[in-house]
Amino acid sequence: MKNILIQRPFASALVISFFAHGVILASHPDFHFLPQKNPEELEIKYVQETKKKDRADQYKQEKKLKVEPLLNLQAKISAKVAPPPPFVDKQEVYSAQVKKIALGGVGLAKPVLSRPDIISVKKKITLPPLPLGTEKSNNPSYISYYQIVREKIKRCAYQNYTRTEMGEVYLTFVITNQGYVSQERMVPEKSVPSRYLQETALRSVRDASPFPAFPKELDYPQLTFNVVVSFEVE
Repeated sequence: MKNILIQRPFASALVISFFAHGVILASHPDFHFLPQKNPEELEIKYVQETKKKDRADQYKQEKKLKVEPLLNLQAKISAKVAPPPPFVDKQEVYSAQVKKIALGGVGLAKPVLSRPDIISVKKKITLPPLPLGTEKSNNPSYISYYQIVREKIKRCAYQNYTRTEMGEVYLTFVITNQGYVSQERMVPEKSVPSRYLQETALRSVRDASPFPAFPKELDYPQLTFNVVVSFEVE
């Protein structure tokens, strides 16, 4: 009797425990007492969008309908085409011209002056050589240096002489041993009264400076030169 009393609470506890575990398992979503049917497979179908394709085809058909027939341009162009120019052999023409020139038939054309009243003027400027009988006329170094001075003044005078006035201008000036001009002046009583020629002669001496330095044979601190500049028109 005592054993029965002891086993009843144990059996009751066992039943309660079994019942509690059953409730817990039954509440779990993945637990099933009975076999479940397989869920139906979903079928996905892709529907192709044909609206854009249809619109493109429709646009192409409308474009074909609007195309106008080509004009007959070939007939219009051919009607206005001018005949080609005749063939010209340039070598033959050139040979004919050379032959005419050789025979004297064609001469070179002379330039025609736009103003026939203009007459070409030839200007002439001269500086006389060193006169004989002077103090240094027998010194070859002095004669050679005097020729250099004369030519430089003459070259500048040609550049400065732009009018047709004529006459002679007597000049006297000093050249230092380094070739620089100083004390240049015009002698009025021996010169033409033209103010233009006097200024042209003096400016030519200044423009010609500096001259070369004195050679060793001319051992002088400075030398005085007297020249006559003659302006002529032929």
